[in-house]
Amino acid sequence: MNPKVTLYTKDYCPHCKAAKALLRSKGVSFEDHEVSTDPLLLAEMIARSGGARTVPQIFIGDFHVGGNSDLVALNAAGTLDPLLRITEPT
Repeated sequence: MNPKVTLYTKDYCPHCKAAKALLRSKGVSFEDHEVSTDPLLLAEMIARSGGARTVPQIFIGDFHVGGNSDLVALNAAGTLDPLLRITEPT
């Protein structure tokens, strides 16, 4: 079973759109929490991320990835797919 992927985003944020596009390109479904109009979700994001206020904030299961640049770095290093439990067809 794949871990739950959660993003905290704002609809006008280009970094949020890029993170969602990367995950979609890998066929990963995710829960998207739009925080710009929901103060409770914003507070949840800040608490869950250890105080981060920038978006996106990305979580794979309980692992806090960070933002889009962190997601891209994990992908470039080859460590994103194992976190997502994506395997190449054999």
